[in-house]
Amino acid sequence: MGRIVSAVVGVLLCLVGVIWIAQGAGSLHGSPMTGHSQWSYLGGVLVVVGAGVLLWTGYRSLRR
Repeated sequence: MGRIVSAVVGVLLCLVGVIWIAQGAGSLHGSPMTGHSQWSYLGGVLVVVGAGVLLWTGYRSLRR
């Protein structure tokens, strides 16, 4: 059960990160974050963290 939760968290972090990147780049409109490049950078960090969670979850699964 813990692996499933970790995988879901990792995917959600990646999805939110991609949305933030799009908003920061001005590609996704309708938010106060639109066009502010700092959100693109923060979104990139979030994608990296989410990918790290997914990789760690996969690594733990392989060890079992």
